[in-house]
Amino acid sequence: MFPRAALIPPYESAVSMNNLNDPPRWNIQPDPRGRGAGAGDGNQWNYALLVPMLGLAAFRWIWTRESQREIQKVKDQYNKDVSTLTSEMKAQYHDTLTERRRAAATLELELEKERQRVKGYKQAMISQSQQLMEERKHLSQERQSLEEEKQRQVKSGAAGAVLHHALERESDWHRRATTTLRELEGQLVDRQNAYCSPIQPRDQRLEMEKNMLLKVVKDPIGAELDLESDLKDIFKRDKTCADLLNMDKRKNGSLMWVYLRYWQLQVSLQKHKRAEEAILGGKV
Repeated sequence: MFPRAALIPPYESAVSMNNLNDPPRWNIQPDPRGRGAGAGDGNQWNYALLVPMLGLAAFRWIWTRESQREIQKVKDQYNKDVSTLTSEMKAQYHDTLTERRRAAATLELELEKERQRVKGYKQAMISQSQQLMEERKHLSQERQSLEEEKQRQVKSGAAGAVLHHALERESDWHRRATTTLRELEGQLVDRQNAYCSPIQPRDQRLEMEKNMLLKVVKDPIGAELDLESDLKDIFKRDKTCADLLNMDKRKNGSLMWVYLRYWQLQVSLQKHKRAEEAILGGKV
């Protein structure tokens, strides 16, 4: 009629509770008394723990599968982006390379044209210099012939006196022509120095050239010696400069010095020709 626990004396109950060698039944152990009416409820607790564990395992499996799917999706997108970027960079590289090669070919063509142009200028200057040297040689020969003729005329008495008088009359023209050439030489030296200077403005040099041309056009001596065309030729072709550390302006230029020597010989020749014309014309 009474439960078994109610029939246990208090002393026995206390001994059972304090007996460490006989611990209470665990929930995970099977019930030794079977599944009768008096059996414990340990199996119920076992099933109660199994359901959350199965749910956790299912959630972990689903989460792992979804995570792998997302990771694979990100990897595929990354590979696609890398492939697209690589293709674009390759195309841009090829376009840039083609453009650079085209520009290099154009520059090489322009450089070759400039080389041919410079070569032509050099050949023209060499040819003109040779021509001027030939003219100078010819003028020297004529000058020598005139000097010899002068000496013969001087030795011949009266004719020598007439020639001497004619040359004296032309001394003033010769002096003015020599002064003009000396001034022109200084202006040419300054002009060539301006051309070779890396800091002097180009407009200043052009103004100097313009003033020189105006002066020789207005001067009768410049017209007689045809200085205008010679100056234009110097301005166009004389590009010779000394090194950058040069401090002597007279070391610049090449063609201008040839022309200056040519003009000096021409002045001497013109002096004798004018004297000869004066004698033949009866002006002396």
